[in-house]
Amino acid sequence: MKYIAFFLVVATLILSPFTMASSSIHNEDSIAELKAQMAQLSKRLDNMDTYTATLGKSKKKLAWAEKIKIKGDMRYRYETIEDDRKLAAAGADDRNRSRIRARLGVTAQVSEDVKAGFALATGTNGGDPVSSNSTFNGGNSDKGIVLDQGYISWKFYDNMTLTAGKTKVPYFKPGKSGLIFDGDLRPEGAHIKYKNNNVFATLGYNFLNSDDGSSGNNDIIETYGAQVGYKFKVDKNTKVTVGLGYYNIPLSGSEFADVMTDQFGNSKNGTTYAYNYEIQQVFAEVKTKIAGQKSTFYADYIKNDGDSDITGISDPKEDTGFVYGVKVGSAKKKGGFAFGYAHQDLEQDATFGGHTDSDFGGGGTDTKGSKLSAALGLSKNTSLALTYFDTEYGKESRGTQYDYERLQVDLKTKF
Repeated sequence: MKYIAFFLVVATLILSPFTMASSSIHNEDSIAELKAQMAQLSKRLDNMDTYTATLGKSKKKLAWAEKIKIKGDMRYRYETIEDDRKLAAAGADDRNRSRIRARLGVTAQVSEDVKAGFALATGTNGGDPVSSNSTFNGGNSDKGIVLDQGYISWKFYDNMTLTAGKTKVPYFKPGKSGLIFDGDLRPEGAHIKYKNNNVFATLGYNFLNSDDGSSGNNDIIETYGAQVGYKFKVDKNTKVTVGLGYYNIPLSGSEFADVMTDQFGNSKNGTTYAYNYEIQQVFAEVKTKIAGQKSTFYADYIKNDGDSDITGISDPKEDTGFVYGVKVGSAKKKGGFAFGYAHQDLEQDATFGGHTDSDFGGGGTDTKGSKLSAALGLSKNTSLALTYFDTEYGKESRGTQYDYERLQVDLKTKF
């Protein structure tokens, strides 16, 4: 564009004497004026080139920014808990408390095949692995922020991704149930995922403890998992997911102190876990529409085939667990409404108690009962929700079955 403008100006200067001669006009002032206009035009074109170069650099910076995504959620919760065991032991009143959970995550598409991410959440260093809640106490004291996630993902082959670090649970959970894994759990280790239009599979290698200590005397506790599933459509409104899973958590003979501070319902031998956990899983989920409302039906069944490495301890008898439930509607938009119901029965040694739903029956295994929920959309991605747990626990692990009721009122939003 700059050179075309120069050509036009020069052509005008060359032709102008002949033009003026033909009209008997020959004025040096006119020539000087044309030269001044040419200089001014050249300056403007130089400025335009500078602006174009700056705009190009800005677009490059913007392209990098577009590779970074930020998301998060916030939840204020009031809950009341009635635990008959604690009432019987101490005559205490029902427990009431207010809590907050805040999470912020960042992901970056580093290259075409590599993605990295991290997330921060409320909590304390070395705190509860299945809860990011912070209770309002301490005279309005500060609430801690900890690393919730940190990982690198590499798409090393078509439909296959390797992820290493601390991540969300990589396995499919029907109805997002916490029968095996609580929603706040962040496993540490690595996993490989395969996914195409219909088939998905996950292989996981994780740690409960990866450090054998400075003297090498502590136990490294590794866990393994595998899951395969198949998704298909029945019609335009109905999608079905079915699958199998296997999870190996070898804990027999491991000290509670090397894993967690409590066995959370699992059988014990002194201060150690009595059994290994070799969990077999079968699950199904159906997503459809009923009267125009999104609806989800789901079921999950597990059985522990693990035995004990300790002499004199027989195979576990309380070794199965299941959940089934339904969810209808959505509260993601203003005025939207959703409700759900689930029934769960998780026997004492069906799975590793430290990773199960921390709200159901107070957390852990040896629990059974029902969960009811409802939510109302207050605005886009903002809702008011109520969840009620009517459960029992402790029949095998404590020798007495106790009633446990929990009511949660949540104000939550996502961005």
